[in-house]
Amino acid sequence: MLVLSRAVGELISIGDDITVRVLSVSGSTVRFGVEAPRHVDVHRSEIYDKIQRKKAQAARKACSIE
Repeated sequence: MLVLSRAVGELISIGDDITVRVLSVSGSTVRFGVEAPRHVDVHRSEIYDKIQRKKAQAARKACSIE
């Protein structure tokens, strides 16, 4: 894991196409914006996990039908 310190307004670059900007810091809450190409999905981890569970359920259902 790479740990970085950034101030409000500063950027983090991921590869050539993705940037993360720190928008605000209030107490223990950090707001940031992610800029990425349209073909790159960006989700909060709990949403990503839910999507992955649904995909796994669909795959299991498809295998049990065959």
